[in-house]
Amino acid sequence: MTAQSILLLAVFLLVLLAAAWPLGGFLARVADGRAIPGLGWLYALEQRLYRIAGVPDDEAQRGMGWKHYAMALLVFNLLGTLFVYGVQRLQGWLPLNLQGLPGVGADSSFNTAISFVANTNWQGYAGEQTMSYLSQMVALSGQNFLSAATGIAVAFALIRGFAARSAKSIGNFWVDLTRIMLYVLLPLAFVLAILLAGQGVIQNFSPYQEVTTLQGATQTIAMGPVASQEAIKMLGTNGGGFFNANSAHPFENPTALSNFMQMLAIFLIPAALCFTFGRMVGDRRQGWALLGAMTIMFAAAAIGITAAEQQAHPALQAMGVDGANMEGKETRFGIAATSLFATVTTAASCGAVNGMHDSFTPLGGMGPMLLMQLGEVVFGGVGAGLYGMLVFAIMAVFIAGLMIGRTPEYLGKKIQSYEMKMTSIAILVTPTLVLVGTAVAVMLDAGKGGVANPGAHGFSEILYAFSSAANNNGSAFAGLSANTPFYNTMLGIAMWFGRFAVIVPVLAIAGSLAGKQRLQANAGTMPTHGPMFVFLLVAVVLLVGVLNYVPSLALGPVIEHLQLYK
Repeated sequence: MTAQSILLLAVFLLVLLAAAWPLGGFLARVADGRAIPGLGWLYALEQRLYRIAGVPDDEAQRGMGWKHYAMALLVFNLLGTLFVYGVQRLQGWLPLNLQGLPGVGADSSFNTAISFVANTNWQGYAGEQTMSYLSQMVALSGQNFLSAATGIAVAFALIRGFAARSAKSIGNFWVDLTRIMLYVLLPLAFVLAILLAGQGVIQNFSPYQEVTTLQGATQTIAMGPVASQEAIKMLGTNGGGFFNANSAHPFENPTALSNFMQMLAIFLIPAALCFTFGRMVGDRRQGWALLGAMTIMFAAAAIGITAAEQQAHPALQAMGVDGANMEGKETRFGIAATSLFATVTTAASCGAVNGMHDSFTPLGGMGPMLLMQLGEVVFGGVGAGLYGMLVFAIMAVFIAGLMIGRTPEYLGKKIQSYEMKMTSIAILVTPTLVLVGTAVAVMLDAGKGGVANPGAHGFSEILYAFSSAANNNGSAFAGLSANTPFYNTMLGIAMWFGRFAVIVPVLAIAGSLAGKQRLQANAGTMPTHGPMFVFLLVAVVLLVGVLNYVPSLALGPVIEHLQLYK
């Protein structure tokens, strides 16, 4: 690993910490539900929105039990799925379709609707050739905001469960959704869109431009409102892209500075929520412990992926090409920035890419795949990363309790059989979806038909696709032709249950914890803020993740590595 790569990683983490600390405190105030000092005018606007919606003031402040909260969340997201599906199907008759693009096919619309509602943004299509400006803005960008707000709302609900002292409520979903959109996502996206536009990211409603190349051929240059979608796709860890080339496209990500800003935006809210957690539970050390565990795993992954890509590639050497593996990478970013971007986007369940992950070396490609398979808890998606890591923290204190022979506690709340059942469901849902989906795909002709590279790498492409879908990431080993009825359906199912079959048990845990008395720490209480707990938490995350996927990783990336470097 070069000095430039190490410096880039260090600067990235320092800037992230400096930006996330104040945002974490602000998010705690947003979760509080009251007016924020200096933003009374925004609070007045919030209250006016409730009145316009016909919600009485007392009802807006009324909390929900976990079942009510979960039902509101599920119904809201189901309606969002139907809306995105309908916009795609009717696209040919709707306005702002300057290219006259037809409606999207049924199976692709199904997949895309679930993908954007589930905060996955898996795309089996080329955006500039498939989606109108209206579809991009109203359906896709709209869900980028709403799916991100949903994830943060669930994180707020779980934190309230730990912080509450024998309460029945975990908050109000509609209030959480409104405040997150109004105070956090809309302002941050507006500022980032301006910054990106200043770097050259396009933002217009122009028709596609027909130009003549130097060779005399005709080329179509796609236009569109890109900066606004780019901002929220990063801040909301949504991923996807206006263009098929995603953040490798110069209209989406033109400079080294825009690339750095996009990586920072991906991690900003997930990192800030760790500080929010510490403030809301009344012990800031708890937030630092979670952030420390995430940072250790992230730094190790970034170093490993970058080192793998900076090795000489045997296949390229055989063709007389010396140097590290530049295949699939933009020269304006280079190996260091591309490898770091790949680590950030797969650690954070974002899925945006500035290079071709399918062109990474076997171990370089296994890094992003493993980060997704850990459950997207290494910073993870907005909200999803924190509540996923807290689920692992519950597992860690349970294991520690078994080792010392006492009832496990976390933040003064006893962890009992109900919490462990819900924890087990939340942890096991995604590996089940990944492994069953991959097994079905490799057994059926419809699944094998999408593989462009036979052998171990073809298996890796399928495994990566289901790992990405079930863990709501959205990136791909794009050698797999996934825009088929089989993959659109299978991956759509994986995305839906990978999102909501985890959220429901997390909310159940929140409801159970909220109803428990918060016990005072005593001499026998295991500290959950020190190095020992951080080490235990990292060990549990790695142990659970790796054990779930050892056979599949051995059949794919490991065999590829042995074949390439034999």
